[in-house]
Amino acid sequence: MQIDITDRAQHQLRTVADEESVVLADTYLRIAVVPGGCSGLTYDLGWDTTLQDTDEMHQVGNDLTVVADQRSALYLDGSELDFTDGLDGEGFHFMNPQASRTCACGESFGV
Repeated sequence: MQIDITDRAQHQLRTVADEESVVLADTYLRIAVVPGGCSGLTYDLGWDTTLQDTDEMHQVGNDLTVVADQRSALYLDGSELDFTDGLDGEGFHFMNPQASRTCACGESFGV
C-alpha cells in the first residue's frame, strides 16, 4: 500500500497525537475504507495499538506508521491524505485516484 501524507497532514496528526497523549512509538494510525456516505464508501481514521496478521503497513517519517486491512489498502493505494483549515472547512481530506465519483460534500466516494 502506497499512501502519501502531506507535510500539513503529518504535522496535524502529530499535534493530535500529542494532545491525546498518544505515544506514536506504540500506536498506529489506522485508516479504513468502510461502507457509508451518499457515494457508498467513506474513510475512517483512528489510533490503534493492535496489528492484525493481514494488515498492510506504511511508514511515514521516523515516528508515524499507517496501517490498513487488506481490503482498505486496495482502495487507498496511490491516495494522498492532506489537512486543510481554509474556507472549505478544517479537516483531513483524501485525494484518491481510484475514486470514480464523490459526493457533493467530499466525504464519501465510489469506485
